[in-house]
Amino acid sequence: MCRRRSVVTVLSITPSGDFEDSRMSKLPDFSKARLLVVGDVMLDRYWFGEVNRISPEAPVPIVKVERTEERPGGAANVARNAAALGVRTVLLSVVGDDEAGRSLKTLVEREGVNALLHKDASIDTTVKLRVLGRQQQLMRIDFETSPSHEVLLGKLAEYKTLLNDCDVVILSDYGKGGLTHIAQMISLARSQNKLVLVDPKGDDYSKYHGATVVTPNRSELREVIGRWTSETELLAKAQALREALGVSALLVTRSEEGMSLFEANGVLHEPAKAREVFDVSGAGDTVIAVLAAMLGCGATLADAMHVANLAAGIVVGKLGTAVARPQELSAALAAVG
Repeated sequence: MCRRRSVVTVLSITPSGDFEDSRMSKLPDFSKARLLVVGDVMLDRYWFGEVNRISPEAPVPIVKVERTEERPGGAANVARNAAALGVRTVLLSVVGDDEAGRSLKTLVEREGVNALLHKDASIDTTVKLRVLGRQQQLMRIDFETSPSHEVLLGKLAEYKTLLNDCDVVILSDYGKGGLTHIAQMISLARSQNKLVLVDPKGDDYSKYHGATVVTPNRSELREVIGRWTSETELLAKAQALREALGVSALLVTRSEEGMSLFEANGVLHEPAKAREVFDVSGAGDTVIAVLAAMLGCGATLADAMHVANLAAGIVVGKLGTAVARPQELSAALAAVG
């Protein structure tokens, strides 16, 4: 979560193939969308303090902690971002029977999320502790264990029931074990004609077969298709992956190179515009949450990417995992015309 200068995408759509360059003039009524978020949740803890000297015990800074914060992380941050827009949001996941799990549930419910968190006494809730001095991240400490098979099966049974009351499903994979049955989840949702968006992890995307949209970032995509030396090569590799997975689209977030949406009829690209970035933590969570919210309101993928891109530009200007509010998005939408 280091404070740094970088670049993010600000909407400037360049279509290729059969896409039409249509622009939205205002946001939809997000309260009409019903979203189910399933995946790995975690509690993000922040210790803020001052650094005035180096420890005599080792060449490390001494942080005098002055305040602490807790925020939802992982799939919980996805749900939080959707709820911040006014989307009716349900979160299904697994936590430990511990203080961190209770705190996480309280945090997301406070922000309007219906949090259905299964307790597994055999694990600890995943916690990411970040220590900051003068707004600079000095260290991150992770605490995590994988949920048991029995709890995951119970979650799958509840998932089947929850599908009846949602329009869009987000499967947020952080590789923590909460989506062991993801292939079945995709199949069940698609059999009910639900849109399924996947935030992937790892180098095996076969488990995401049949989803509607998969949203890797640039480095995650490289793990699967290898490096590319030109846009033409990227197009060929990305389309080959999309076809092999049987997904409608790949939305690739590419940092300073913008966003690229690969569909059967071509690629839609949003070049990046330079701006100062304070923190990229959770930007991918925001992108997939806003994308799902837009699709749940009946928007096209192009318009959904439009707004998701603006939302990402908003949250990276904030410290830590954050959300984009409707009024912020409306202002950003008006600014780009």
